[in-house]
Amino acid sequence: MWKRLLLIALIAWGAHTWWTQRAATHGPGIVAAAVPAQDPIGEGVAFEFRGYRLTPLADFSVEARVLSRENYRLGRESELSPTDFALGWGRMSDEAVLTNIEISQSNRFFFWRVQEFPIPQNEIETSATNVHLIPADRTVEKQLDDVRRGQVVHLRGYLVRADASDGWHWVSSLSRDDRGAGACELLYVREVQTTL
Repeated sequence: MWKRLLLIALIAWGAHTWWTQRAATHGPGIVAAAVPAQDPIGEGVAFEFRGYRLTPLADFSVEARVLSRENYRLGRESELSPTDFALGWGRMSDEAVLTNIEISQSNRFFFWRVQEFPIPQNEIETSATNVHLIPADRTVEKQLDDVRRGQVVHLRGYLVRADASDGWHWVSSLSRDDRGAGACELLYVREVQTTL
């Protein structure tokens, strides 16, 4: 009897995991047209957060398609940012384009690969980014946990610099045109909204 109950529990868990992690689809067409909005803060007032000192560098708002998402539990960065979203806007939110681009995430980086370019390389690189997400509170953390690949998400918060008392630091990119190490946004997320 207990084997049957265990089997039912495993099937239910598998079905729940598949349902909550399935990718959202939209069909061809751009679903997030606007580029991210960013306004410099100037001398941002630093604040303490989870044992770190966060300094706001810019107000930041983005509506984009979630190209991929990756959760992290290891490494110092995961204490602040347990999740990264790879986000795309403009033609990088168009399913007709994305079917020709292989996208993945690993070790806090976002990777893409193509056999043939569906759009110019520079457009791929400047219309997508990897964002390290720092949830402002438990409500935001739960909302971020519920976001699925393919959904359109609207995030609002601050691009920040994080400092620890031992000298460790982590600094957000402030440009959409940079590439490679240091090009990711470190976003203190205050608001989350999603659409299918």
